[in-house]
Amino acid sequence: MHFAWSGQGLDGLADRLHRFLRDRPNHPRTPRPVVLNTWEAYFDHRLDKLTELADLAARVGIERFVLDDGWFTGRRDDTAGLGDWTVDKKVWPDGLHPLVDHVRALGMQAGLWVEPEMVNPDSDLARAHPDWLLTAPGRAAAPHRHQQVLDLARPDAYTHILTRLDALVDEYRLDFLKWDHNRDLLEAVHNGAAGVHAQTLAVYRLLDELRCRHPGLEIESCSSGGARVGYGILERTDRIWASDTIDPLERQSIQRWTGLLLPPELQGCHVGAATAHTTGRTTDLGFRLATALFGHAGIEWDLTTCARDELDRLAAWIRLHKRLRDLLHTGTTLHADHPDPAVWLHGVVSRDRRHAVFSLAQLTRTAESVPPRLRFPGLAPDLTYTITLCPEIGLPAAFPPRPVPWLTRGTVRLRGSALAAVGLAIPLLDPAQAIVLEMRAD
Repeated sequence: MHFAWSGQGLDGLADRLHRFLRDRPNHPRTPRPVVLNTWEAYFDHRLDKLTELADLAARVGIERFVLDDGWFTGRRDDTAGLGDWTVDKKVWPDGLHPLVDHVRALGMQAGLWVEPEMVNPDSDLARAHPDWLLTAPGRAAAPHRHQQVLDLARPDAYTHILTRLDALVDEYRLDFLKWDHNRDLLEAVHNGAAGVHAQTLAVYRLLDELRCRHPGLEIESCSSGGARVGYGILERTDRIWASDTIDPLERQSIQRWTGLLLPPELQGCHVGAATAHTTGRTTDLGFRLATALFGHAGIEWDLTTCARDELDRLAAWIRLHKRLRDLLHTGTTLHADHPDPAVWLHGVVSRDRRHAVFSLAQLTRTAESVPPRLRFPGLAPDLTYTITLCPEIGLPAAFPPRPVPWLTRGTVRLRGSALAAVGLAIPLLDPAQAIVLEMRAD
């Protein structure tokens, strides 16, 4: 169920949490850089491929280029190498410098994927220090994702990981770390006692020390996609990766409920390929763009596979996000009380209520033959708004043959009181379609 914003209900609760987080002295206040993460290129770590990807990223307006898994010693798949945080010389004979230098020459920040709390049994670290595993005496914990947990409450293990991360950030002047954590702490025993609390405090110390040594460094809590989202980790990180699924239909729900706790600027929201690797579902680019607009935006897509028109649309979408970024990352997040459960209407309204952006997302097939009118919460009743369809998202390709006149024109002017009480006529959309509307008061 969705609640109209009145300072109460779920939106009112979320607004209080968002204000609390935004009032913190360590809350990110610079514009959140648009990200490209290379995970969808998987373990393909050829310099020519990645420099081509960086060129395309710069072309569409990316501001932060993040090299994901596969760069460190012995890491040709996910079965080996965790714990050996040195650049693989067989893959990168000159280190990461050629790629990082190329990324910076294109005007982008450089980031790197790490998973410091974990270790593959097939790694130099695990072979040299089997006693560093966080597990019961005499037996390893049940394996998961080919990983065991490294006991960071041990001073020697902690120092080793801190030294390696510090060296990486220092050598490559990294702007960002994507900090992953891909398995649970099962049978976590430290010095004969329950070890989860000590492990958690050690991770906090590690993050604190790394950021103390590198004050400009930003860190994302990835954690297998949303497995660690709380105020403890938020005090030490700059954004959350809410889920490894970037299927936009699933993301509508994921982002909506994660957004109860997190304001949009702390939630990574990326555009992926047409067919999501987690679900196999194929969706229209417009729906993917509309879904990823409302957060810390980025791309999780191998751009070298994109057609020219797809690159052009991504570039236009990034320009739109940058234009709306201040609104999205400072305003009030709202969800309309829409009578049709197949449709979600959500948006962000500026604190002075003079600027807003809303997305209408059709999740499933509606039972309505005539869609209910859209009524918009949170606007000032005495102000007149110009409502514009964002052309960067556009109308869905399957737009019905009986279009709504004001949408065909692309704009309409109405008072806030009319938008709240009477609302706007809307088209009958197909599942996994969306439109985005911008509103500005005179």
